[in-house]
Amino acid sequence: MTHRFGIGQLVRPKERLLENTGIYEILRVLPSGPDGEPLYRIKAATGPVQRVVREADLVPASASAQRTG
Repeated sequence: MTHRFGIGQLVRPKERLLENTGIYEILRVLPSGPDGEPLYRIKAATGPVQRVVREADLVPASASAQRTG
């Protein structure tokens, strides 16, 4: 499966997946997990928090800003 996001792209977690629901930057594109879902290492834009997340749990930061409200 191909990755939808690229290194340096800004994303937000869907819903309240992470404690810090702000903007994150894609640091690394990782191999897909055992279920075939693409994985990413992301870093919080406002601090040192890093996570590995599934592609299905992310949306582009610009798209999520449009859905506010």
